[in-house]
Amino acid sequence: MTFREYLTQQQQRIDAELERLVPKEATPPETIHRAMRYSLFAGGKRIRPILCLEAARVISPQAAGVEAAACALEMVHTYSLIHDDLPALDNDDLRRGKPTCHKVFGEAMAILAGDALLTLAFRVLSELEGVDAGRRAQMVYELAAAAGTPGGMIAGQVWDLEGEGKTPSAELLERIHRAKTGALLKASVRIGAICAGANAEDLEALSRYGGHVGLAFQIVDDLLDVEATPEQLGKTPGKDAAQHKITFPAVYGLEESRRMAEREASQAEAALERFGERAARLRELARLIVDRSA
Repeated sequence: MTFREYLTQQQQRIDAELERLVPKEATPPETIHRAMRYSLFAGGKRIRPILCLEAARVISPQAAGVEAAACALEMVHTYSLIHDDLPALDNDDLRRGKPTCHKVFGEAMAILAGDALLTLAFRVLSELEGVDAGRRAQMVYELAAAAGTPGGMIAGQVWDLEGEGKTPSAELLERIHRAKTGALLKASVRIGAICAGANAEDLEALSRYGGHVGLAFQIVDDLLDVEATPEQLGKTPGKDAAQHKITFPAVYGLEESRRMAEREASQAEAALERFGERAARLRELARLIVDRSA
């Protein structure tokens, strides 16, 4: 199976599980479920849940509950996109090549759709079948820490907002993106490993991989905002510069940012040495994150 075929298979696997877990559009109140599903099934690459699945597979190929755990990550990611696009934050009209949730359903329903996806994610983790209570609790903690504050996505978003218009600095840049983007990507790997029963040494190695992958992902995102077309990006490019955000190109320039992304990917691959060929797909995922065109 080629890597692209593998990705398609994993995306279909995640979509099937999301279909099972998320209330159907006809479930009352219908509007909120239509809004949730509109954004959730808008065509995302499912990078976070695939990282979760693959980290679990490295530890135990038959790990119970991992598909649902992976879906919880996608729910939190989609909630963050819905809220990011709102006029009070990034004020974007496009996401994944389609009108954003608030453009279709209105701001109030978009806020509630994001809230509903976030809360559903924790319910899913708490109900994982075949996973003992201790590991379920640990996964809930990991997701909450990665999504919240002081070191998670919410903290990163606050620093990002407060940094608009300020003189870019390397220190603030790293603080923003290790929290805003990196925390949830790292948690994706950690949650998969925990679900599969990883020991402390394996969890540490996968955590280092996730940290490097998370930073590489954000560097490439910043580059794409400068260089990609709306069709490639699926959203409005050039918004970072227009809003005077602190980005890797703003601090380091385009060429050095590309080199940094390559270094992070290489360090991510090096972190997997202990797993040998079992980690081949994780290495390919690190390379995909750096080489992606959108």
